[in-house]
Formats: sequence, C-alpha cells, structure tokens
Amino acid sequence: MSAPTTTSSGAASPDRAPRPVWFTADDCRLEDFRALVEVETDLGAYPYADAVEQGVLVYGPRLAEHVGTPEGRRDVQAELARALSEGPGIVVLRGAVAPDVVDRATEVFTAMIADQHAAGVAGGDHFAKPGANDRVWGAADKLAVRDPEVFADYYASDALALVCEAWLGRGYQVTSQVNVVNPGGQAQTAHRDYHLGFMSQEQALAYPAHVHALSPLMTLQGAVAHCDMPVETGPTLYLPHSHQHPAGYVAFHQPDFRAYFDDHRVQLPLEKGDAAFFNPAVFHGAGTNRTTDVRRMANLLQVSSAFGRAMESVDRTAMSEALFPVLVRRWAEGDDERALRNVVAASSEGYAFPTNLDADQPVGGMAPQSQAGLVLQALEEGWDVERVVEALRAQEARRPSRPRG
Repeated sequence: MSAPTTTSSGAASPDRAPRPVWFTADDCRLEDFRALVEVETDLGAYPYADAVEQGVLVYGPRLAEHVGTPEGRRDVQAELARALSEGPGIVVLRGAVAPDVVDRATEVFTAMIADQHAAGVAGGDHFAKPGANDRVWGAADKLAVRDPEVFADYYASDALALVCEAWLGRGYQVTSQVNVVNPGGQAQTAHRDYHLGFMSQEQALAYPAHVHALSPLMTLQGAVAHCDMPVETGPTLYLPHSHQHPAGYVAFHQPDFRAYFDDHRVQLPLEKGDAAFFNPAVFHGAGTNRTTDVRRMANLLQVSSAFGRAMESVDRTAMSEALFPVLVRRWAEGDDERALRNVVAASSEGYAFPTNLDADQPVGGMAPQSQAGLVLQALEEGWDVERVVEALRAQEARRPSRPRG
C-alpha cells in the first residue's frame, strides 16, 4: 500500500485541502474575509443579551439576575464565550462599573496624568505621537497602591469578572492602561491586538498558523468608559466577526483590508461605566475625537490567561500588601465574598508558575500556592497585616525576580 501524498504544509488528508502551516500574504483574500463578516448577528441565538446594535451584542443590568446560581452563571459565561468566539467577537456590558466609582477612579487617573505632565513625561501610546493624547501605563498597580479603596470598589465589579473568567478561566491576570484621547485626537488604523497584533507583518509571518489560532485565546481586551462617549467623541471602531479570519494577523496589514474596514466598521456610543469586551483578533481602532471640549477617557483592560504572561510587568506583591487591610475590613463588615475574591483576582498573581521548584516545592498538590491563594488563605484565617506582608515577601523571594512595574 502506498503512503498518502503529503504537501509542503505537512497535511496528508485526501478529503480536504490542507491547511497551511505557515501563512503568507497570499492567504489574505478579501472575498474570503467578506464571506465571514457580511453576516447578521442573530439575537435569538443569545438569550441573555438585551439587544443587537450594529451587529454587536449588548447586555444590560438584568444579566445579574441569571448568575445567582452556579448553573446560571455557567450558562451565561458559556454564552459570552460563544459570542466572543463564534459570534460577533464583541460584547457591551451596560453599567459594568457604577458611575460614582468610575468618577473616583477618574480623579486618581487625572492626578496621575497631572504628575506625568509636571515631571515632563509624555505618555505616548501605540499610535499617537507622545503628548498628543494622554496615557497612563501600568494603571492597575498604580491605582491599587495609590488608592486601594477605589481599586477595591472598581474591580469588585462582577460584570468584569464574569466575562474575564468566561474567556480565560481562573487565574486570569488584569493589567490596564488609561487612555485619554484629547479633542482632535485622530483615529487609529485598523489592527488586531496582543500578542501577534503588536507585531509587524514580517514578525507575524515567523509564527506558524496554529500560533495565530492560539494568540486570541490567551487575551481578552476590554475598555471601561470613564465619560459618556457619543460617536463624535470617537469611541472604538469595530468590524464584527472579523476575528474569524484565520490569517487576520497578516491581513490587517494589507491596504485592501484596511480600506474595507474603513468602509464597513461600526461605532457604538457608550455611557460612563459601560464596558466593551472583545476578542483581540477583532479588527478595531480608536475613533477620531471630533469634539472641542471632551477629553475621552477609557480604562483599557488587557486581561491575560494564566497560561501566558501579561504585556506589562506589574508589582502584584505591592498591590497585595496595599489592598489587604481594605479586604480585611470589608470582610469583617460582611461584604459579598465574591466581590472580595474579584478584587484579589484583579490584583494578586493567580498562577504559581514560573517558580524555583527547589525553593518553592508543590507540597500537597501539583503546584505551589499562588499569591492569590495566599491572600485568600490569610483573609479566611484572619491573619494580621504584618504576617501577610512577611509571607508575601518570603513567597516572592522563592520565585524568579520579576521587574517591578
């Protein structure tokens, strides 16, 4: 019997065309792309959604009614995961963070920006020239250390935790960057996001096709509106369903794909406290701020799988130390346990690896205790702050040094 015929792709199936192991620009065919994106988003397929607006699924406050039981929560998360993978790739959660909490966080972020200006630091972003807009890198740990009360109120939001866990599972890592698009700030070009989305076409082509499929599964992108964002302020432009193009990390560099995006993208207005989350492979870009008096502020959330590493180095030990007294007090006052766990998930390292297994042995299980596990144990067992700080620093000393953010 003769061996099956193989191709340069390595495939051997006689029944279907082989999938490429390596993408090239020739794999970026606009007609294939159009077949994927020129579809309707069916509201009937998403029973927990309130509406479809411009092809995007919108979820309202009633979402909380369905997550009161483990079964209900799992059903909602299954729908969110399906919306981000098989659906439009974008969901909007109305009222994800209470407006008064957003206002308090805005005050802290505004003070950070003022400090940057006073120090002569220009927080440039990926697209705008330094100084054109305002950007606070590493905003998650800076907020936790500067005002742990505000951080705790902000990241206690179960809407944020709900979608993060739906896409990434447990142990996710929250980082954030505050972005302020000032009046006249120009739109971004269409792009995808971290990891492969932050690479040039040449760099992306160096990764095999299966890594292109993996990359969007490792990150969830989100943004919380810190002011009302009517269309004229330039909220994010999206192309629903565009994440489904296999070679999209190459395609967004092509002029004809960018032109198609410019002609067909959608733009949803947001209100203060709304959050938009999207598959990082969705073609998107910030819009132009056409106002003369609105500084459009968003807290950009980049949430990473425990199985990967985040874009920023974050000092989670300092965050955990700063937040622990707040957690202890709120625990004693009878705050909702899930809300407190959400705060820990957004601040402490939820994954035990990498570590030095000679010094940090996995006693009692397959992995050592994570930093988040230590904080939760301390909270449940009533440790004092001094003991927690000592334990956190001892744990950090057992592990490879990480740059402090």
